[in-house]
Amino acid sequence: MLNTTLLGAIVMASSVIGLFFLRFWRSTGDRFFLFFALSFIIDALNRLALGPATQTEDNSPFYYLIRLVSYGLILFAIYDKNRPRN
Repeated sequence: MLNTTLLGAIVMASSVIGLFFLRFWRSTGDRFFLFFALSFIIDALNRLALGPATQTEDNSPFYYLIRLVSYGLILFAIYDKNRPRN
């Protein structure tokens, strides 16, 4: 019960953070905010998919692959923001 409640809180927090970054992207047009928004929305959807999963399924490599993509977007956003422009 507590695990499900915490998972729901993480989904809600990731969704809200993603929406904030999406709003910043719409007002500035900076791709940095878009990549962060996508990362947090992917994370929220991944955690939402974990909700009905049993304890044995959350160790599946599929869930970790989705997290790797999500965190990779953050790393790419940081790289893209700091690379030298011509």
